[in-house]
Amino acid sequence: MTFDPLLLFVFFGLFSPGPNVILITASAARFGFQRTLPHVLGVAVGVGVTSGLTGYGVGALLLAQPALTIALKTLASLWILYMAWKLWNARAAQADPAQDKPFTFFEAVLFQWVNPKVWAVALSAMAYVTTAEPLVAAARLASAFSGINLFVCLFWSTMGALLAYLLTNPTAWRFFMRAMALLLAAFAPLVFLSPQ
Repeated sequence: MTFDPLLLFVFFGLFSPGPNVILITASAARFGFQRTLPHVLGVAVGVGVTSGLTGYGVGALLLAQPALTIALKTLASLWILYMAWKLWNARAAQADPAQDKPFTFFEAVLFQWVNPKVWAVALSAMAYVTTAEPLVAAARLASAFSGINLFVCLFWSTMGALLAYLLTNPTAWRFFMRAMALLLAAFAPLVFLSPQ
């Protein structure tokens, strides 16, 4: 039995900091591990769907349609800036549970469609499945991305929940949330630097 190099590529691509890692870590620090689980599961499913569709042909469509690619990048940048603004203004405690809540499962799934890091890693991962039939390539990418990202997100949500024990005063909370907001906002212009 040989090791599939695609798995290592996907692990390093998804484990390194990006919008999902930042949002999940901040969410778990703010809302706790259990309330962040729908977000975690939504990310795992969303990256699986996005990468699977990339392997099935959406990736080739994006590369062939520059106007569609620019529209997706613009939408991604605006959404990332909006999420960064929300983190910048976030409070440590949930003042109003109706308005102050973590991502839902479906919000996390939908976010993957405008997550530039997921698209970049998925498009790059296509190099590992070029000889496969489209359905086989889609299934291979989807299962690798979804399975690995579930464990990646569980790790980062655990780290975020543990951080909550260190962030015991409003100044520490504000510093942490604003640092997360700045890191997230830094991804907005990087969207336009990717070759895809």
